[in-house]
Amino acid sequence: MITADLGMQTTQQLISALEGRRGRGQLESPQQLRAALMEELEQLLTLDRRPLSVESSSPYVIMVVGVNGVGKTTTIGKLANQLTQQGKKVLLGAGDTFRAAAAEQLTIWGERAGVEVVRHQEGADPGAVAFDAAKAAVARQADVLILDTAGRLHTKLNLMEELKKLRRILEREIPGAPHETLLVLDATTGQNALNQARLFNEAVAIDGIALTKLDGTAKGGIVVAIAAELQLPVRFVGIGEGVDDLRPFEPAMFVEALFEN
Repeated sequence: MITADLGMQTTQQLISALEGRRGRGQLESPQQLRAALMEELEQLLTLDRRPLSVESSSPYVIMVVGVNGVGKTTTIGKLANQLTQQGKKVLLGAGDTFRAAAAEQLTIWGERAGVEVVRHQEGADPGAVAFDAAKAAVARQADVLILDTAGRLHTKLNLMEELKKLRRILEREIPGAPHETLLVLDATTGQNALNQARLFNEAVAIDGIALTKLDGTAKGGIVVAIAAELQLPVRFVGIGEGVDDLRPFEPAMFVEALFEN
């Protein structure tokens, strides 16, 4: 379990639960142990948290955060495509003005998904983009606004302060926004993903997680640790590079995959 990136704390929690079952005479064979472990893992991942419901507000604002390289922009494009196919009018905000060509990349995804993108020139104030995107979402009667954000500034402190500012701007322009702060994590980064989740959650109160790069050898067991320690639900998993390769997270299927040989 430790090598599968569940981490020491979560592993000890699971072992304690299994020892309790054994004490009650519920574990008498390897098959029962395996089934019990899978059940405990699924319980950890099935959190009683508010679901992502874009119908609950109009426009419904999703602020997407995460460090550079985890697949934020790609995830936004896939999510925009998914929502558009559901009949929603989606608008994207290119709030990552620091990374070279980030706005261009988001625009390409916007074209694939058939949605408009609010963008400024490279190096512009992300707050100005958030302001314009919020105004545009209201004026154009968009159902959903998805705001991309920077993943790296000069220091972690600067990054987190910038994200806090974006939250304040969104809330000022659209009461209650952002309705979902979605953290994108790379399944291949292991325990580093847990550290990222801690930092972002402390700064901007994460509502849910999108786990990317599950199409390779990564098992993504770190998600179990994040669910157990931070009580953050996984909303989506990315399983490939295609525009349709973003799937709703299913705890039972995920646990099955963890146990595949």
